[in-house]
Amino acid sequence: MVPIIMFKNLVNKFSNDIGIDLGTANTLVYLRGTGIVINEPSLVALNTKTNRIVAVGTLAKEMLGRTPVHIKSVQPIIDGVIADFEVTEEMLTYLITKTEKISKKFFSPRVVIGIPSGITSVEHRAVYDAAKSAGAREVYIVEEPMAAAIGIGLPVHEPVGNMIVDIGGGTTDIAVISLSGIVQSKSIKVAGDRMNQDIIAFIRNEHRMLIGEKTAEELKINIGSAIDGTGRTYIIKGRDMATGLPKELLVSDYDIYTALERTVAQIVDAVREVLETTPPEIVSDVMRQGVYLVGGGALINGLDTLMVNTFA
Repeated sequence: MVPIIMFKNLVNKFSNDIGIDLGTANTLVYLRGTGIVINEPSLVALNTKTNRIVAVGTLAKEMLGRTPVHIKSVQPIIDGVIADFEVTEEMLTYLITKTEKISKKFFSPRVVIGIPSGITSVEHRAVYDAAKSAGAREVYIVEEPMAAAIGIGLPVHEPVGNMIVDIGGGTTDIAVISLSGIVQSKSIKVAGDRMNQDIIAFIRNEHRMLIGEKTAEELKINIGSAIDGTGRTYIIKGRDMATGLPKELLVSDYDIYTALERTVAQIVDAVREVLETTPPEIVSDVMRQGVYLVGGGALINGLDTLMVNTFA
């Protein structure tokens, strides 16, 4: 038994430990001892004629909307789960290989992958198999709310209730954590991608102008708001629906607030549902400790204020 443990410790010493946040919009890779080494879009450019990968991550995003007909951009992770196993495997292989080049070790790496809390056992297995096929020696799957709680230093091992709201690209994961476990959780397929679609629809319906997801993302990041506008503006370019010609438009943060109002309300309602089904003792902890917002969607201006006004 002792020789086995010693060998395992030796293997661990000469291999990398990698953490992967497998997101719908972006995938982040953390290398122990170095920090975040990759932060790239969860996109793959695929040649439909040869069925071969042309580009992954940032390069694939740069091609978005600028490719010939036979090259299409594929989003292998949809709503937080694997939609295309083979493409996901290719993407993970690319990410792990790129990370391994930063710090070359003798043995294959140990990999921890974050997944949404509402994932099924079949989807769980698909993530595990994809990582193993991509070259990982050991694979550990952890629910994203728990990973987020550990990442921001919450006392997850203690008998104290803490609430995490993780707003990603495809899903919003809400979880109440205590004693190293998830007491109550909910995962909804309403998050950053839905917000982008809301913005596209609003600009089309209100201003008769067509924009793409990239422009919608820029609007969300720069003047996105969950509360009444504060006077911020942003200039975008798109196509006029009446003339078909290029058009420039000045958009206010009140416009984006209006566009996102329904989606933000759905997220707030989901938080309320989780609180309503959480044991009273833990709810009192949450009210005392507060709610922790994480993920890219949590950066929407005024979302924290809205939460306080709703649940205070």
